[in-house]
Amino acid sequence: MSGSGRGLPDEQGYVEWLTERVAEHVRRDVREDMPLIECGLDSVALLGLYGDAEEAFGPLPDHPVEVWSYLTIRGLARRLADRDRVTWPDGRVRTAFVFTGQGCQHPWMTAGLHGHCTAYRHHLTTADEAVSRHLGRSVAELVLEGSPLVHRTALTQPALFAVGYALAMTLLEEGVEPVALLGHGIGEFAAATVGGALPLGAAAELVVARGALMEQLPSGGGMMATCANPYEAAEAATAEPGVSIGAINAARATVLSGDLAGLERASRRLADIGIASTMLKVTHAFHSPLMDPVAPRLEELVRRMPTGASEVPFYSTVYGRRYDGPLDPAYWSRHITSPVRFADAARALLGEQRPSHVVEIGPKAVLTAFLRRMGGTRGPRCLPMCRGPRTNAVDLAGTLSALNAGPLSEDEDTSPRP
Repeated sequence: MSGSGRGLPDEQGYVEWLTERVAEHVRRDVREDMPLIECGLDSVALLGLYGDAEEAFGPLPDHPVEVWSYLTIRGLARRLADRDRVTWPDGRVRTAFVFTGQGCQHPWMTAGLHGHCTAYRHHLTTADEAVSRHLGRSVAELVLEGSPLVHRTALTQPALFAVGYALAMTLLEEGVEPVALLGHGIGEFAAATVGGALPLGAAAELVVARGALMEQLPSGGGMMATCANPYEAAEAATAEPGVSIGAINAARATVLSGDLAGLERASRRLADIGIASTMLKVTHAFHSPLMDPVAPRLEELVRRMPTGASEVPFYSTVYGRRYDGPLDPAYWSRHITSPVRFADAARALLGEQRPSHVVEIGPKAVLTAFLRRMGGTRGPRCLPMCRGPRTNAVDLAGTLSALNAGPLSEDEDTSPRP
């Protein structure tokens, strides 16, 4: 078996080893390009394969169910080989920004930072002014007064945009330069703005219009988080023409989106095979065909705006990969109705950019657990910028210290200033 110089195989070595072990488990020949789902591995065999690999090579990057997300033996082998490489030979910090989406909002979000961090307060004011020109009210006042109206779609989306933008700009002001950007749902708008693909004013107008148009749609839709993999979730929704996959957050974290009656029936089908699900606190079936009426109206609005490609590597949850094209009207139209392919995009970012740190940018930690599992024991350090409304300047200082940024940065220029 070929070696990597550290007692571990290279990619081809992993292919050979995995092919042999999978064939033993399923008792027939398999190919490296054969989807694992078609190899015939049952749950016992899958756990056996995982145990064999850990015994031979040490801890693997993910929980056993994550194996399915690599689809083929070659894909899994590449992942294992990538994980074995020395990631940061020079010790430099390489930080990726991941922006949280709708569902993380809550009254008083970022109140602690607003009260004790001048930089954050300044950037939130800037974003709030851009948003309020189109919304007709202050989202900063909305969240800081603890209003439950923050859960209204027309207010949730601009509030989250303003908070995400302000948090990211605070990091940038302290010297944290992202090597990649990724946003979940509405979080993509803040990511696009930070990356220079959308000016702040245009992004604010777009987000306000998006939230208002969605809220005007008829009620009766919803979203349901499940512990199913995408195949199981799709199977449960097969008989429901009004239900589809709304998001794939991890191998066993799939969200269904659609009409409420269909979601209830899909939930019962999943329960019959021992898979839990829970309804999310949303007012509509986001990221589903039920959003179709909004798409052309939003696309027409974007046509009047200056758009471009991100200046920072941008990982799209529409395509589930790095996207270097312009974030133009067609992109934002598709963004409304397409499933959020967060798991694919996050894995691509982790594998291609090799960040040493990932910061979840949002009012509370939602995606950090997924990111930690995807990265595994040798992956990046994953830090939520906010853990709740009490997160304050001291907590921010700890995050900056971990990122080697801020006034105590080792790279800080301490020479006298004119």
